[in-house]
Amino acid sequence: MMISKRLQATLVVIVCSFITFSASIYADPFEDRQKMRAFYQHLFPQLPLADYAAGVYAIDPDAKESWLAIEEFPPYELALEEGEVLFKQPFANGSSYANCFPNQGIAIAQNYPYWDKKKQQIVTLASALNDCRLDNQLTPLAYGKGEISYLLAYMAYTSRGQKINTRIPNDSQAALAAYQQGKAYFYQRRGQLNFSCAICHLDNAGKFIRSEILSPALGHTTHWPAYRLNTGEMSTLHKRFMVCNKLIRAKVDPAQSTALRQLEYYLSFMDYGLPLNGPSTRK
Repeated sequence: MMISKRLQATLVVIVCSFITFSASIYADPFEDRQKMRAFYQHLFPQLPLADYAAGVYAIDPDAKESWLAIEEFPPYELALEEGEVLFKQPFANGSSYANCFPNQGIAIAQNYPYWDKKKQQIVTLASALNDCRLDNQLTPLAYGKGEISYLLAYMAYTSRGQKINTRIPNDSQAALAAYQQGKAYFYQRRGQLNFSCAICHLDNAGKFIRSEILSPALGHTTHWPAYRLNTGEMSTLHKRFMVCNKLIRAKVDPAQSTALRQLEYYLSFMDYGLPLNGPSTRK
């Protein structure tokens, strides 16, 4: 069968693109992190690394000024207080959330998500809270918002200033595969709009989409849960992932699904060393 020169050229481009994409997807995680940080350093040369913990406010001075004003009387204060009550309230069997975590659950949020070798899966702080409930014969909480977000707010608050410590075990191919799947999800185009996380938060970070400035991907995991001004309620990181997929008219993976845990694992590894500053406030 004869193939035209134009078709041959097209096939070469497709194959080369696939090889390049595959090499990128399966690059060393530390190299991934170095490249991402170098990209943003070139894009925002005056911005110190630690400032990325502020999310979009790091690159939008006007919005940052408003945010800092809001933080003087934060709208998440009631959720934070409720989270502390829930966290310290004993279960029916006399145990509590504190008994399920190292250091009684205080100042440990920076260590999540992590790869659990025994369970052979990613453990997020939200999933660990529900594992605690199941271990104490309690029904799990709904993910995304509500009581789980209050508990996460309290635990995040006790961890403010702690640096993200998400790691990939050297001796676990399964953990590395989970990281690679999270990275693939970040770059994968999907939905009717054919967007990916990277298109907005890497390729177009700092640019406007309608009236909003697109935030850098670096720092996306530092400030959750967050009080959303547009909904008037606390929301989790996974809920934000779900809203993004809905906006691009893509399949919405549920909170704490394998796909979203892998995405959080990838982003948290990119954010390694950044300080936590949750809970926070976002539009």
